[in-house]
Amino acid sequence: MSGQHTRLPPLNALRAFWAVMRQGSFRSAADELLVTPQAVSQQIKLLEDILHVPLFERKARVIEPTEQAIVLSHFIEAGFDEFTEGIRRVTNSTYRNRININVSPYFATRYLMERLEKFRQLMPGADIRITTMISVRDFAADEVDVSIQWGFGNWKDYDVKLVMRDPKIICCSPDLAKQISSPADLTRLTLLHPVMARDLWYKVLQHLGLEAPEIASEIEFHDAATMRRGAISGIGVGLVSVLDAMADIRDGSLVAPFGIDALKSMSEKDVPGFYLVVPRSHKRVKIISAFCDWISREDWTSTTRTGPSTSRS
Repeated sequence: MSGQHTRLPPLNALRAFWAVMRQGSFRSAADELLVTPQAVSQQIKLLEDILHVPLFERKARVIEPTEQAIVLSHFIEAGFDEFTEGIRRVTNSTYRNRININVSPYFATRYLMERLEKFRQLMPGADIRITTMISVRDFAADEVDVSIQWGFGNWKDYDVKLVMRDPKIICCSPDLAKQISSPADLTRLTLLHPVMARDLWYKVLQHLGLEAPEIASEIEFHDAATMRRGAISGIGVGLVSVLDAMADIRDGSLVAPFGIDALKSMSEKDVPGFYLVVPRSHKRVKIISAFCDWISREDWTSTTRTGPSTSRS
């Protein structure tokens, strides 16, 4: 991108254009805006002159939007929606106390839910809205204030901070473990991995000493719970989060063929984690800043939950 900024047309011209697009005529748009049809026509002419494109074709008493007008209308609509939301947030106490959080389902169910009351005590009256998705959403389009997501911290356009690591244990069913005596055996079996980290197994195999591993078969999963159940059922070898793996190893449904510490010395850059992701400008809002501070201070290394997870990564 260049350092130059596109000069925006006057807001009145954009308002007139958007009214015409919605109403279908200059007269109806004028009635909505409480001005004359001539005033609307002048604003549309001004906008066409500034943009150097025709926006409406005038046919007798009927006007038809051009292709350029249809394209522009989508962005103008989104812009006015953003204006409306911004005004609501700064003028309405309900919106000032609202925070929309997009959280990895696994982190939400395993860690966040049992601690959320602590944040509510810090910010009495907070209107907390939580959505659970496995990827960072469009902060503007999806009205998200802050996100906590699984990955490797590669969100360059945002303020990103590691909340906690999510180390894995190589796990499989007891029957499948009988086919494994060395890391090379893994390349001949079906490997289960999250779709959000397609190269994670390659990093694991290289850590185990295989220079250029070639994987015979693999299955991708969107959610950690299904991948875990796949490992328990014996369809392949999974990379299971420590908290879940230890519970399954204790009850005998999974085993760790190379031991629970086989991946402990992996390079930190190759170990996924849960990250706080937020647009820098959002942190100027008091409740969002308070939530980010709380997330950063909280101890996430322990949990009271030990049962099966039903969430996504």
